[in-house]
Amino acid sequence: MEHYGLQTAAGHLTVSAESKEPYAAEHLAQLRADAELVVARYPQKRSALLPLLHLVQSVDGYVTGRGIDFCAEVLDLTRAEVSGVATFYTQYKRHPNGEYTVGVCTNTLCAIMGGDEIWESVSEHLGVGHDETTADGKVTLERIECNAACDYAPVVMANWEFFDNQTPESTNQLVDDLRAGAAVKPTRGANSVCTFKQMSRVLAGFPDGRADEGVGAGPASLRGLEVAHANNWTAPAGADADEGAGSGTAHADTAASPSGEQVEGRAAGRHTSVNTPTNEPDEKPGGAPAKDSRKDDAPKEEGK
Repeated sequence: MEHYGLQTAAGHLTVSAESKEPYAAEHLAQLRADAELVVARYPQKRSALLPLLHLVQSVDGYVTGRGIDFCAEVLDLTRAEVSGVATFYTQYKRHPNGEYTVGVCTNTLCAIMGGDEIWESVSEHLGVGHDETTADGKVTLERIECNAACDYAPVVMANWEFFDNQTPESTNQLVDDLRAGAAVKPTRGANSVCTFKQMSRVLAGFPDGRADEGVGAGPASLRGLEVAHANNWTAPAGADADEGAGSGTAHADTAASPSGEQVEGRAAGRHTSVNTPTNEPDEKPGGAPAKDSRKDDAPKEEGK
């Protein structure tokens, strides 16, 4: 499969012409409607870039050139700013992705529990390496640094659904079932695996209602809590916990500084040096435009 975003010998990214083709009118209208809902969640619209990139992937299957242009236009950013984010995070694909992303954790714990063997086996089984896609376009295989499920090592994920305590044989069977269109059930979370595009829409902030279908925290995750309850263990209280309890006052280490509480437009809370200014909200429909802080900070000429 020809990749979008390959580097030339000179080190420049190449973008295929088809990646830049404009969206069809009906697709663009739906994208704009969804993007409006996403942007409305944030006081500054540029903060919506991450979910908007997932939204693009839910339509195109990866971050296309036209998707970069769309995000830049909606958020008033440059294409370079959007591309800089899209190339930083590994969940954003810069070339066509498979219908299912299968990630094998090969970080320390999973590796010593069998993750390396799983990787070697499934890579050979599929005939692809890291970030490569099978010829039928079904599976993109990835090495994952951590699947955040160390208590079930070795762990494999399919479109970010957990498959715990895997073996080379079970993982090979998993990818075979995905390619064949057979139903597969994750160990925890949803009861099925959706497509990469469908999962990208969920990551854009449009829940599909599947997250709590199955088990959430399994026995291994809850074992420590069970031991604590059996022994009546509780978390140790801080030295001055009683002093602050019920008084309505914040702990000294996390209390806002007096200046942070008093200066308008600044965030209260613990800061290491100066109190961080809060973001100015962007212009809202029917509202006043955001204040340009650069004008306020500009030096004023004498007599004006």
